[in-house]
Amino acid sequence: MLAGVLAGLAGSAALNVVTYLDMALRGRPSSGTPDETVRRLAGATHLWLGPEDRAANRRAGLGPILGHLSGVATAVGYAVLVRRRMPLPVAATLLGAGALVGADTPMTVLRVTDPRSWSVTDWLSDVVPHLAYGLVAATTLERV
Repeated sequence: MLAGVLAGLAGSAALNVVTYLDMALRGRPSSGTPDETVRRLAGATHLWLGPEDRAANRRAGLGPILGHLSGVATAVGYAVLVRRRMPLPVAATLLGAGALVGADTPMTVLRVTDPRSWSVTDWLSDVVPHLAYGLVAATTLERV
């Protein structure tokens, strides 16, 4: 499990770097979906995040934490469930796809986003960082 935690953290860091590079290169703003996901989760669970000024700050902090937790959970799940060594491209694809599904499913269920309405550019902005996650997580698992 420790290898999965380390791989998930390393993969999540890679996902963030690729996402920030995309933002810098294309001049696009950061996504509001992590904040909105926290807002909707808090509403669904009746969790009060405080007065709006503090709630906004809490959402801004909790959104990325949820992303990291999702990344760690994906790699730990992979490490526990997949007992045999796979070729790096296969492992990277499985981990990247797992992280993408793990991140996008809750946002879709909460109606924060609807992947059916995404453009090709939107999909690439989501898939490429998750593939980077998968590659780094798989490499880390292989090395640990």
